[in-house]
Amino acid sequence: MTTRRRRDKAATRAALLDAARLRFSRQGFDGVGVREIAADAGVDAALVFRYFGSKRELYAQAMRPEVPDVPHGGPDRPAGEIAADLLREVVLADRGPAGEHPLVAMLRSSGRADVREQLRVRICDEHLAGFAERLPGDDAALRAEMLGALLLGLGVMRSVVGSPALTGAGPARIEELFSAMAAPLTRDQ
Repeated sequence: MTTRRRRDKAATRAALLDAARLRFSRQGFDGVGVREIAADAGVDAALVFRYFGSKRELYAQAMRPEVPDVPHGGPDRPAGEIAADLLREVVLADRGPAGEHPLVAMLRSSGRADVREQLRVRICDEHLAGFAERLPGDDAALRAEMLGALLLGLGVMRSVVGSPALTGAGPARIEELFSAMAAPLTRDQ
């Protein structure tokens, strides 16, 4: 008598998310199909639709950017210290399965309106708005978004472009120069 192996829904779902993260990171949303992701996970493509409903929802869940929570520490913590933490967590931290930060991986698919909206909500509404509330002075939202652009640009140059000086520089030197650039954006204007 043959015994059927019991399916592990959580493990299958996790395998699909891992395979999707890797494929989407490398190829973008339009460059990969559901069958490829399912094959990488070792399951039938129908399970993608059973667990996620659509390729779009699989993408949304797999590529949800993990942006560090802001604010860090107590309400009196200087914004410059928080900016330095963001640099370490967003630009200098260990990379995802494709060797880059998930935010950078999402940029590969940013030609799609739904992906741009997901990026905007996650970065601007959920994180930079909270950082802006901690900035003293005028134009706090503008300065927070400029700081976000600086961090994202550094991440792209380091992870995607592989610029020689930025990639080869030590974290301490990057932190030192970043601190000097971020200072005008994080202090009272």
